Amino acid sequence: MEWHLAYLTLGALTGFLAGLFGVGGGLVLVPVLLMLFDAQHFAAEHTLHLALGTSMATIIFTSLSSLRKHNQHGAVNWQIVRRITPGILFGTALGALLASSIPARGLGIFFTLFVYFVAAQILLGKNPHPSRQLPGAAGMTLAGTFTGWVSSLVSIGGGAIIVPFLIWCNVPLRHAIGTASAIGFPIAIGGTLGYIAVGAHIETLPELHLGYVYLPALFWVSLASVLTAPLGAKTVHRIQMELLRKLFAVLLIVLATKLLWKVFG
Repeated sequence: MEWHLAYLTLGALTGFLAGLFGVGGGLVLVPVLLMLFDAQHFAAEHTLHLALGTSMATIIFTSLSSLRKHNQHGAVNWQIVRRITPGILFGTALGALLASSIPARGLGIFFTLFVYFVAAQILLGKNPHPSRQLPGAAGMTLAGTFTGWVSSLVSIGGGAIIVPFLIWCNVPLRHAIGTASAIGFPIAIGGTLGYIAVGAHIETLPELHLGYVYLPALFWVSLASVLTAPLGAKTVHRIQMELLRKLFAVLLIVLATKLLWKVFG
């Protein structure tokens, strides 16, 4: 029962973050799941993949819950979602399938530097040039592939990449967050299928698993996150805009620092 309570608490936190900022909460979820799996004496060589796969699967439910609330406020740009989804699906599946063999240090360093740059731009109030617009089909596919690949490798909902990208393309912040929450769904689908396929034939995984997805953790984390994600999404439309920008920038810095610590750890 203590594991169930731990999963519920973790899910409540990550769900609220997902609704508030359009991120899947994976950079919070994965390190804590690692600790919980270690405490349950799962095979050490598989705990990271289990944490990544389980975290990615929870984003399926979190994104559905938060995007529903954002959509009620008219904050989801479905045209952007449709244009970027093909690249997202390809990138997430590729990232999950290659997660065990691709060196992540260089990618992690690049990603954190990118996030630090974007966060600094937001905190300093540096807005993109008014004439900058969303790219064409090729550019959107490339952006989706990159976002899906990185998101799958580090098990995030993509908001830390998609929201700054959309802001850079002059999409309003609330619409960027709402659209990112919707894009989190294809990210989660592609990444989860990849982690299921990669772990399908591993015999030393704990009971009640589906590939690299640990089903008890998935159930309890998702149960709580589905309840709290709408609360985060609702908060977006009640909070002051400038405060929201600063909170989002601080969150980006925290997430990037956690990833950088993991890369060098």
